[in-house]
Amino acid sequence: EIERLSRFRLITSYLDAKRAELAEWNERTLEEGDDLVNARRITNIGILRAYAVAYMRDHPRVSDKGFTLMARQLAPTPKGVPLELYCFASTTEWPVYEGIQSDIFDHILAIIPEFGLRVFQEPSGLDLIEALRGRE
Repeated sequence: EIERLSRFRLITSYLDAKRAELAEWNERTLEEGDDLVNARRITNIGILRAYAVAYMRDHPRVSDKGFTLMARQLAPTPKGVPLELYCFASTTEWPVYEGIQSDIFDHILAIIPEFGLRVFQEPSGLDLIEALRGRE
């Protein structure tokens, strides 16, 4: 799966660096015959976080003036693993800011399946109606 994700230009260098970092750490830390459960690994959610940061850095309307820019993973909940995105827009015009924010989330939400992940959404009444129709 990591090889497949290597085609995303925004994270190619991240993946190369992360693979080298983990290979070096595992070689230094693991003993001969050690179970692979003790190894550090690249995860799909970690790659998604790196992609989100790279995407925001590359976005033409996100400020490049050194303000906070990060993807923050929160504690898992029964509804999934929350991910917060932080960046500053290059404008203070509210409607333009809202458009920038929407562009970022539209893109991230659209590519999440590429990372082998899914977005959680609370079931609605329509979900239940469609599920019941499927049983008829």
